[in-house]
Formats: sequence, C-alpha cells, structure tokens
Amino acid sequence: MTVPKLSILVPTHNERATLPFLLDDLAALHTPHEVVVADGGSTDGTARCAAERGAVVITGARGRGTQLAAAARTARAPILCAVHADVRLPARTLAAIDAYVARPPATALAFSLAIDGPGLSFTIIAAAANVRSCALHLPYGDQGLLMTRTMYDAAGGYAAVPIMEDVLIVRALSRSVGITMSAERVIVSARRWERDHPWRRSLRNVALLTAFLCGASPSRIARWYDSARTATTHG
Repeated sequence: MTVPKLSILVPTHNERATLPFLLDDLAALHTPHEVVVADGGSTDGTARCAAERGAVVITGARGRGTQLAAAARTARAPILCAVHADVRLPARTLAAIDAYVARPPATALAFSLAIDGPGLSFTIIAAAANVRSCALHLPYGDQGLLMTRTMYDAAGGYAAVPIMEDVLIVRALSRSVGITMSAERVIVSARRWERDHPWRRSLRNVALLTAFLCGASPSRIARWYDSARTATTHG
C-alpha cells in the first residue's frame, strides 16, 4: 500500500449535505493523499458517504478537538491538513496545498477566508477575519491549517476541549514555528451566520475569543456559547 504524502483531517457531524463537495475538491489534488474523516456520531449517513468515496472513517465522541486529535493519530502522512467539512477549496488553493507538500516551508500555513453568501455583510466579516488572522497570527479552524507532523507534535496536537481547539493549536504553532497566511482562499458555507444572524454571530465570536484570551476556560466558554445559541434559537 502506498503511503500518502498528505493526510487531510476532516471532523464531521451530520455533514452529509456538504461533505461530498469538499471530497470532490480534494480529489483534484496532485499530491498522493488520504482523507481521514473523524465522525462524531452523525445520524444522516455522513460516515457512510465518506467511506463510499474512499475516505478513512473513524467514529468517536463528538467534539472538534477530540475528533481532530483522533484523525491525526490515524493519519499516516508526514504532512497534515485540517479542514472543516463545509468549506470549498478553489483550484488555486489546491495548488498551494500541493506546493506546500512538495517543499514544506519552516512554518505552518493557513488560508484566507471567504464566505459563500450574498451581500456586503459577508464580505466585511470575511475581510475582518483576514485582518485578524494577519495582525494577530490567529486564523480560525475554518480557514484550514497545513503543518508537518513534526510541527503538530511540537505544538502538542489538538486538545480534547469543547471549544477553542483551533485557537490553542494556532497559538502553539505561532510560538514554535510561526504561521504563514496564504492569499489563497477557503470558501466557507454561510449557513452558520445565516442561522444566527451574521453580525450577531461575529460579535459573539469576538466576545468569546476575548474571554478566552483573558483566561476563561474552554469549558466555561462552551457553556456561554451553548447559552447564546439557545437564546438565538428561541429569540
């Protein structure tokens, strides 16, 4: 069996409607790769869909940090790429991934953000996210993350926390090797902003990140996040 050069780590929970599009994008990579889908108890056939399309599928407890850590343990390649199931990867972004694997730089790599939704609000929100990523060296998990296995291990890997797993590993990578921001984009679904209202969700995310950076624990932030989502649903 050929050992892949790249392992793509994809945490899922009820992503049957979005995952096939990501898998179609990834199939266009020139780099020998594997896709490791870590499913957190989907009930909509996500795991079956992933397996039918050739992905390695593991199942376990729900929680993005826990799922990504499990996917990384399963991965066989020397380079890891973590992506969310509801993103699309344009051809130029795939080419940037191929280039990273062909000649890995000394830093990790994350991508610029675009949101697949109409209207000026989404353009402004994505632009603000890209400013944050460059100014603070703090991209979020939905922007994708490329790193060598050595970088991943040195950063301590993904933590089994209910939220902020992306912030934790990005901060660790920034301290150890640094993170380069690519001008190429990942295009994330607008569905979560549409569900919660674009500006309400964005402001809530800023508040939660600020609380975390000020010392609040991931468990406490997760409780605040769940309370805010419940209030939004019933508001």
